Amino acid sequence: MRNKMSKLLKPRNMKLTLTIQNSNLKLRSLSTTESTFQQDKPKQNRMNTNGSTKRWLSFQEGGTPTHTNSASVRERNRAVTSYYFQDSIDSKGAQISVRLTPSTIMYSSISSDKQADKIRSAVYLQRELPIRVAHRIVNFRSLPFIIGCNPTILSVHELYIRAFHILNDFPEIQTYEDVLKYDAVLRSLMDDHKEVVSLLARGFKESQKHVENDDGVASFLDRILTSRLGIRMLVNHHLSLHNKEGTIGMINLCMNLKHVVSRWSGFVTELCEDKYGHAPPIKISGHTSAVFPYIELPLDYILPELLKNAVRATVESHPNLRGKSLPSVHVTIASNKTDFIIKISDRGGGIDHGRLNSVMRYNFSTAEESTENLSNTGIFANMMEEVNRTTSGPMHGYGFGLPTSSAYAQYLGGSLQIQSLQGLGTDVYLRLKHLESPDHELRI
Repeated sequence: MRNKMSKLLKPRNMKLTLTIQNSNLKLRSLSTTESTFQQDKPKQNRMNTNGSTKRWLSFQEGGTPTHTNSASVRERNRAVTSYYFQDSIDSKGAQISVRLTPSTIMYSSISSDKQADKIRSAVYLQRELPIRVAHRIVNFRSLPFIIGCNPTILSVHELYIRAFHILNDFPEIQTYEDVLKYDAVLRSLMDDHKEVVSLLARGFKESQKHVENDDGVASFLDRILTSRLGIRMLVNHHLSLHNKEGTIGMINLCMNLKHVVSRWSGFVTELCEDKYGHAPPIKISGHTSAVFPYIELPLDYILPELLKNAVRATVESHPNLRGKSLPSVHVTIASNKTDFIIKISDRGGGIDHGRLNSVMRYNFSTAEESTENLSNTGIFANMMEEVNRTTSGPMHGYGFGLPTSSAYAQYLGGSLQIQSLQGLGTDVYLRLKHLESPDHELRI
């Protein structure tokens, strides 16, 4: 009888579940898409839903904490580590990117067989894009730990990891039908990454107090942003092949510089009128009939930022004047055999001596009061929000516009210079090389 009672009272394999109910507390549980760390299966045999052994992380909101032993914690830590440090990424990251000149890209895209052009372009991208994305993932790993762990920056890091596997795992392209499927993947990824620059701006704004080496962060952002520009140019070229008369993919064979400046001048004027109720006139002069082949996409990033700064400074420094009575913003364009120049002059009072050396620094803004609140308030944030919606990639607030524009200009073999006439206004010089400049060979 005593033995029977002892058996009944003997504790069995019971699982302890702790439930915490708190309406004001949301808990996040970290899991993988693998089975929940099954101890009865060898680790090497665990596979996710598509048969791959890659580890993917997902976050479940409102999860209930459960008792875990030290083995499961170690397994989870290994999963997290292997997610951010994967052999396939390391392998591609060690390979050299092949950057092509615009002339090579253009002449490889104009054969009589349009489908063959698309296949050739897709095959190049299939080889090239995983390498470039892997290089950027390696850059994310090099960030100081406390910055790299910022949730906003970490979300961008994970976007790149996801994009890498989608691109790297795509089946070999052999037919035109494969190209069409690949194009759909590229469009989806372009859409997924459209907010990347804004996210980086926000993340580094949040992490600014932890930045000890401004030069290191600037170097990281220059590489990330210019690489992103190059990737988007290549993808846009591929997706727009044979779509429009007078263009070869991303290259406008007869770009009228005045028309491009006029388009963005009108856009910024409308934004300013919408916010302030009025705007200064923008006048264009110089070589207004200049026409030459060029890639418009970089100008679609840079020009709205430069014009926005000039218009805002003019309006805010003349509070007693309105509309046409405001000093004009003058845009002067010039073109020669080597390069072309866009000079934007305003009478917005200039940049203070103490700030002049800082305006090209990431996360510095002369509209700091408008951007200190990360909820995107004020003219600076609102105007940039509109630009984000309209251009093919964001030029944003948080003091990223000018340094990003400068990085793009240097990537294209040019420069962005600022001359401030304190008390009067500011002159900005954007100088870019022609695609077939005799002393420079652009590679994308």
